[in-house]
Amino acid sequence: MPSRKSSRPEQIALGFDPEAMLVAGVDEAGRGPLAGPVVAAAVILDDCRRIRGLADSKVLPPARRERLFDEIRAKALAFSIAEASVDEIDTLNILQATLLAMKRAVEGLRLPPHKVLVDGNQLPRLRVRCEAIVGGDATVKAISAASILAKVARDQICVEHQERYPHYGFAEHKGYSTPQHLAALMEHGPCPWHRRSFAPVREAQLRHAGTAVDPVELVRAGLVS
Repeated sequence: MPSRKSSRPEQIALGFDPEAMLVAGVDEAGRGPLAGPVVAAAVILDDCRRIRGLADSKVLPPARRERLFDEIRAKALAFSIAEASVDEIDTLNILQATLLAMKRAVEGLRLPPHKVLVDGNQLPRLRVRCEAIVGGDATVKAISAASILAKVARDQICVEHQERYPHYGFAEHKGYSTPQHLAALMEHGPCPWHRRSFAPVREAQLRHAGTAVDPVELVRAGLVS
């Protein structure tokens, strides 16, 4: 007859592996442009489905970014793309709108992460542990993946708005302050997709309102001191 000691069921040790946590990388695209939303993405990569060639989206050729965009969405455990609108940028300021877009991206993940790694030195308000990593888009694969999703998604939005506002060339410059874009602003004035809180847009709006610009209005707009 077995002893009481030998008849006790064996216990299985359940060790906690911190490396098994779901970690989401977060990045944004579109803080600097004069038009359009700021877009953020959050990505939880699958260690069993590796993606080669992840890097900061800014150093990747457009064709490579677009291929990785499709591969990330196909292989990631979870991903989410969100944005903050032009109105939100003008109301909140670009930093707060960026953090809002990041928050929306994380909250849109189908799997809740245990930790969030964010590119840069600012963090959105989340109910999960977060860490800001300067240069993370070049050193952390999940953040690199997020930077690619955000960049390609925003570029696609700009191409779509080219048809709606053909005078400005959004498909080419993606809303950044290129000479072509600034010239179009001065000639046609801002369109509804432009960020009125950005100085070049305010200047174009004031100049396009009439042939003469009131110096007081320029001071109020922050264009001169």
